[in-house]
Amino acid sequence: MAPRTSPECLTTSQSTHNNENNDDKAAKEPVPSKFQVWKLASRPHTLTASIVPVIVGYALTLQLIHRHPDLLLDNHLADDTAASCPTTPENDLSPLRSQTALLENTASRTILLPLSLQFALFACLIQISTNLHNDYADFVKGADTAARVGQARATQKGWLTPAETIRGCCLALGAACVVGVWYLIPVVSAGGDGEKRCCARGWDPVMAFVVVSSLFNAVAYTGGPFPLGYVGLGNVSIGYSGLGDLFVFVYFGLVATLGVPYLFLTKVAFVSTPSFCWNNKAAGFGEFGLNGLLWKRLLTLLYPSFLHALPIGFLAMAIIVVNNLRDRHTDIHARKKTMAVRFGRRFCQVEYFLLVVGTYVFCIWFWWSSALNNGKWTELLPLLSLPVAIPQLKAVAFGGKDGSDLNVHVGGTAKVQLFYCILMAIGLRISINISI
Repeated sequence: MAPRTSPECLTTSQSTHNNENNDDKAAKEPVPSKFQVWKLASRPHTLTASIVPVIVGYALTLQLIHRHPDLLLDNHLADDTAASCPTTPENDLSPLRSQTALLENTASRTILLPLSLQFALFACLIQISTNLHNDYADFVKGADTAARVGQARATQKGWLTPAETIRGCCLALGAACVVGVWYLIPVVSAGGDGEKRCCARGWDPVMAFVVVSSLFNAVAYTGGPFPLGYVGLGNVSIGYSGLGDLFVFVYFGLVATLGVPYLFLTKVAFVSTPSFCWNNKAAGFGEFGLNGLLWKRLLTLLYPSFLHALPIGFLAMAIIVVNNLRDRHTDIHARKKTMAVRFGRRFCQVEYFLLVVGTYVFCIWFWWSSALNNGKWTELLPLLSLPVAIPQLKAVAFGGKDGSDLNVHVGGTAKVQLFYCILMAIGLRISINISI
């Protein structure tokens, strides 16, 4: 078995040549302030890919509450709002509508918004951690050199040492861990009525997996002997193995969009199910009490959100496709086997075309299929982002641009996702207030 290499030795041996190449440039380039350097390393412009899926998830949850008011009527919120609705004859449904509307507003303000902010904060911290570790690992692995054609990297430029970058990564990971463990994983379930109501505290194994796997993948995306080597995983790397596209689709598409609806259902709607958690006292360690009927209902309620998450995942993949297409020449020398390196430029162009066009085709299909069941025209609002998407398609899928010329289209594709998601969220919100 080959001896493990410490981070210090790796950094020294693999980055010496890069440091020599950077010395001449460093003398010519003004060094930004420390704040600007950390801002560059954390790449705040990429955070839209984490935030806008959560915004869509928030809007999807509002629609879920509107379509299934029973999710709140059995909740303790109903007890707090019932007193505000006047008593009327049994055949008068207006008090029920008033109570339902009040419940929706109360849930949106007091429960759903805090859940969404907590999940958005967790997603942003995970992305910042991934960005910082990528800045570190791509430098020590030799992917970021003086020949880099993408945006400047703080470690490659010498503005941050590898040790400083990895410390920043660990700090962001620690903050994400605190948010996940403190806010996302715990579940409080209640049972009984009135004075007999009791609460049981436990933890959600599904959200625990999401939190732990996100923390792991933030480092494993680029990987490297530090810190994965210390747990026997050597040079495990998602990005270097060509799995970056799949990672982005799952975590920045499906998980980011489904997170808020899932948290609402498990922390609020199913709060009266005391067995919906791992709970040593109530259920016994190792006994997950969510029965088959609840699982079925949970998946049924999440299915529309899952469908809306698919095009968001497609656009997240499109961003990484054009990024890898731009960097494939330097990635070859660093043995970074992205899809662009494995299959070449033409494959990436076709993949990009299918992802972007498929996003809009899916939007039309979803509207048409929902129109058969009284769907609303607001499902088509994301099509208004087409004027932003068409120039990106022409340049990336059909144009001859390469290298640094693709920089503008990495940001351009991110704008497509931004506008598409914002329009989708607006459409979902409008659909609640209109009737056909």
